[in-house]
Amino acid sequence: MIDANSQFFAILTNVGRAKQANADALGIAWKLTEMGVGDANPGGLADPPNPIPSADQTKLLNEWRRKPLNQLRVDPVNSAVIIAEQIIPADEGGKWIREIGLYDADGDLVAVANCAPSFKPLLSQGSGRTQVVRMNFVVSSTGNITLKIDPAVVLATREWVLAQILEELSKLDIKQSVRAATTANINLVGLQVVDGVSLNAGDRVLVKDQIAAKDNGPYVVAVGAWVRAKDADNSTKVTPNLTVAVEVGATQADTIWQLVTDGTIVVGTTALTFKNITDGFARLFSPTFSGNPTAPTPAQFDSSKSLATTEFLKRRGFEYSGFTTSDASLVLSSSHVGGLHSFSSATQLTATLPPTAGVAQGATITLASAGPGGLKIVGSGSDVVYTSTGVAGPLVLALGDTAEFIRLQDQWRLVGGSVMFRFAGTMGGAHFTTQPQFDNGKALATTEFVQRAQGNFSGQTTITTSATTLTPALAGRRIVGALAGTWTLPLLTASPVGSKFYIQNSSSGDIVVNRQGTDIIVALAKTVNSVIIPAGSAGVLVCGETNWVFEEGPAALKYSTEFASSISGSGWAKNANGLIEQWGSGVTDANGYVYVTFPIPFPNAPRNITPMHVGSLCLMHAVMGANLVASGCTLRVQNQSGAAQAGWQVYWRAIGN
Repeated sequence: MIDANSQFFAILTNVGRAKQANADALGIAWKLTEMGVGDANPGGLADPPNPIPSADQTKLLNEWRRKPLNQLRVDPVNSAVIIAEQIIPADEGGKWIREIGLYDADGDLVAVANCAPSFKPLLSQGSGRTQVVRMNFVVSSTGNITLKIDPAVVLATREWVLAQILEELSKLDIKQSVRAATTANINLVGLQVVDGVSLNAGDRVLVKDQIAAKDNGPYVVAVGAWVRAKDADNSTKVTPNLTVAVEVGATQADTIWQLVTDGTIVVGTTALTFKNITDGFARLFSPTFSGNPTAPTPAQFDSSKSLATTEFLKRRGFEYSGFTTSDASLVLSSSHVGGLHSFSSATQLTATLPPTAGVAQGATITLASAGPGGLKIVGSGSDVVYTSTGVAGPLVLALGDTAEFIRLQDQWRLVGGSVMFRFAGTMGGAHFTTQPQFDNGKALATTEFVQRAQGNFSGQTTITTSATTLTPALAGRRIVGALAGTWTLPLLTASPVGSKFYIQNSSSGDIVVNRQGTDIIVALAKTVNSVIIPAGSAGVLVCGETNWVFEEGPAALKYSTEFASSISGSGWAKNANGLIEQWGSGVTDANGYVYVTFPIPFPNAPRNITPMHVGSLCLMHAVMGANLVASGCTLRVQNQSGAAQAGWQVYWRAIGN
């Protein structure tokens, strides 16, 4: 009796095990041919017990039908399982199916199985049913098991037929289109964006850019690892010239790709290379050719929709159609149009341009003068030669000149070449760009640039504030300070070397000019942090390589060694002509002597010294004999009676060189 505890299974019989072992050992085919079904009820019981398959069986308990197999295959999920299938048509039956047997070509029962009871009615019973009976059984090896059938007597299930059709379609080189195609190496796992397309599980993708090219091919997207598409997952389905179209993508949409790997292909081992053949074939609506196709060349000035050959383009002037050289005067023809033609002679030659009547509008011709005699260019017949400004008449080229002409109506007009610059408005107008202020390259210098470079001021800027920071843009201008105060120079690194800042102080007080940061100012013989430009004076500060230089203008003179000085109670001052003036004071001793030491020795000698007493008495002064030397002297002070005393104050002033 069948209940919830009943077990159903299939096993090889002892005969079946022996035959499989023999086939595996000898490497011979073991042919399975037929399937038998029975009701396992030889006694005709109303409720027979569930049959239990036994390896000792050589026949079914009560077999009522034995027919050829219609399918024998390996389970795609478990390669150790064989699936045998038979179809019972609608007009056979009227019995129960409780047991199943599998027979080989020798007629031996090699596998047996039980199943849940199923009644197979006859068509005459009012229930026409085609019954599919399958047996799944485990074997040690599927390599030598084959199916031997007679197609004439075997039925096929719709599932089997569809599977076979899909299997054969998968072997075709034209594959089902893919949604997207890769553009770079990717990880073949998970949902991702490929060529701008957000992929969904189940989408087909052409993977063609893997670093390991063996991993290329059509794939199906999954949340986990991607798998190869069913129509491209083995070597029978992936063959040279496999072709697949791409549906969407930022760059790959509507492209067609072909597998160009030749020879035997082993999927997962052989490197697969795909080539874009979207435009690789000549199509009726948009032909694309390969190799070196040729076509008839249209007439020289044809403007129709005929195919343009390279010969035609050569003549059209997109590049020179040819080159000629001549040492004599020449009348040119239409065959010279589009070419470059050179003339060279010690005497002037004449080139007559082709008649415009035989030349298309817009055609060009270029002539060159390569000889010291020059070249005279004239028109043919009544044709006129015009310059670019519309001046008519012959055109003369000097040695080295070129001239390009274009055919317009009944004239040849100059449109190019070196000679065109004679007539170009650019040469006579204000059309050139002035280079940066301190540029010292080989660029063209405008009058504006020259004016600045000659030392003329580029303009004047008047500063009316007491505190300001100068900018590099003020270099080269006359900067006038209308108000006394403190100015700051630009950073040395922000100003070009050699740039000058001319400062005129028109105010009534001093203008102090400071440096910025760690910059320094070298004022002639001194290194300072600031310089002073007095009222009514002027000075020029120059940007040097490592420091600011203050060496021009009257305000800079006081920093010169030639005008050096030490201004104090005892001091000195120099003049550029060599004159040195020194001054000081002293007090007499008890004998009326004042011992003078000059603040600096005179390089040569003192020329004059003038003492002066400070007090209410009228005193006499004298220099003591030979004591007037470069380093100093001795003074003697006494009253009218010749008496002297200590403590008299004396001021002196000495001049020398």
